[in-house]
Amino acid sequence: MKENKLLQWFKIIAIAEGVSFLVLLLIAMPLKYMAHYQQPVKIAGMTHGILFITFLILSFEVGGKLKKNFGWFAKAFIAAIIPFGAFVFERQFQKEMLAEQIN
Repeated sequence: MKENKLLQWFKIIAIAEGVSFLVLLLIAMPLKYMAHYQQPVKIAGMTHGILFITFLILSFEVGGKLKKNFGWFAKAFIAAIIPFGAFVFERQFQKEMLAEQIN
C-alpha cells in the first residue's frame, strides 16, 4: 500500500474508531442500562471492536513505514482506549507529518 494511501486510511479509521467509541459509551450503554435495550450495544460494540483492531493494525503499519519507535505505537494504543483519545492522537500525528514536510 502506498504511504499516502496508508496515511489516508489511518486518518479515516482513527476518526471512525473514536466516533464508534463515543457512540458505544454515550448512546448504546445508556440505552442498555437505562432503557434495558440490548441491541445498540451489540451493534455498536461489534463495530467498535472491528474499528479498534483495524486502528491498531494500521498504527503498527504506519509506525513501521515511518520508522516510529514502540512508544509511538503504545501512545496509539492508549489513545484508542481513552474517550476522545483517537481524535487527539490523530491530530497530533497530522501536526507531526506537517512539521516533517516543512523541514
